[in-house]
Amino acid sequence: MHPNALLEACSELIRLTLKFDHPADAIVSRFFRDHRSLGPRERATLAETVYTVLRKKLLFDHCAPSGSGPKERRLAILGFHGPGDFLRSALSEQEKNWLDQCEKINLADLMERHRHNLPEWLVQPLKDQLGAGFWPLVESLNFGAGLDLRVNAFTSKRAEVQKELAQAGIKAVPTPYSPWGLRIAGKPAVDKMAAFTRGAFEVQDEGSQLLAMLVDAGRGEMVVDFCAGAGGKTLALGASMRSTGRLYAFDTSAHRLAAFKPRQARSGLSNVHPVAIAHERDERIKRLAGKIDRVLVDAPCSGLGTLRRNPDLKWRQNMNSVNEMSLKQAAILKSASRLLKPGGRLVYATCSLLPQENEAIAQSFSELNVDFCPLDAGEIMTNLKVERASSLCSGGLNGLKYFRTWPHIHNTDGFFAAIWQKK
Repeated sequence: MHPNALLEACSELIRLTLKFDHPADAIVSRFFRDHRSLGPRERATLAETVYTVLRKKLLFDHCAPSGSGPKERRLAILGFHGPGDFLRSALSEQEKNWLDQCEKINLADLMERHRHNLPEWLVQPLKDQLGAGFWPLVESLNFGAGLDLRVNAFTSKRAEVQKELAQAGIKAVPTPYSPWGLRIAGKPAVDKMAAFTRGAFEVQDEGSQLLAMLVDAGRGEMVVDFCAGAGGKTLALGASMRSTGRLYAFDTSAHRLAAFKPRQARSGLSNVHPVAIAHERDERIKRLAGKIDRVLVDAPCSGLGTLRRNPDLKWRQNMNSVNEMSLKQAAILKSASRLLKPGGRLVYATCSLLPQENEAIAQSFSELNVDFCPLDAGEIMTNLKVERASSLCSGGLNGLKYFRTWPHIHNTDGFFAAIWQKK
């Protein structure tokens, strides 16, 4: 594609994305469906340019007014993902001079907002939690996430899958914490591999794998993934159970559960039972009250722990939406807790960075439900032989730790989990 045509395509995709009326990944996917002539390199340039603009929006908004032409084009120039000489061949002399001036800007001389590129409502809660760690977090969020795979322990061994990837020219290294994980540099088309087709692995962030480990679902047990979504953690739980017992995958979206079925078929698991529910008080849930050994509540949340992958989330939400979400999270956790039999384990998890969705929910639940005893996440992970388990845990009630991962510390998405046992 001619450089100017590619730059114009980037400008149009940025214009569509900055409406913020749909998730960025959905807008990008639709754009690619509508422009099927785009090749793999062109698609990569378009996607990475858009995501760079989303990550550095405040900085680029600061620089853009001094340029000329449509704002979307100026943003596309600033965020362009590709060789500089290729980009410059599409620019006028005026645009080249403007870009030269922008590239000379010393970021250290700018206001904080132009350096952290976060909405103000999000800045203080992160500073309060992290202190000096705030800026390392900011730096980590300005780079895309790596690609983690979870080897299907029911059918495959990590070393064998690693060898098969190497034979295909893909270097994978074991993840530092999860015994199921492999980490890959770049974004090769792993979904085209025979190992993926036969269900030997799934794409899943290492932090998400660790959440599934916390449930510690065993052979022959009755287990519920209360908010199954796309089913990544469900499949990890099913593999831990060795396809025995009964694993319910609840979700309010029949569409998401339908999309999960091909993944379930590849996995080779026969113990997974997807169930579409109307809400957290659905009659099908009530019939299981007091019968379940393990419940994972992977609660709907702001998703701010995934900002490396989904930078649009910080612009599409505000503290009001987070507070509304926290009410929903508390209600879901309460309903899910009723499923457990005495001695059963409850795990509440989010992919949020905010205490309103994490520690506050866990503390409130503990205070209102004295028949649930908090468990120490570090102790559980140590017993599961997770490497450096204590580094994955912090905070907690009465000295008992929560599970907590951060992109800049653990090189995973930001996850939280609290664990209880029913008396």
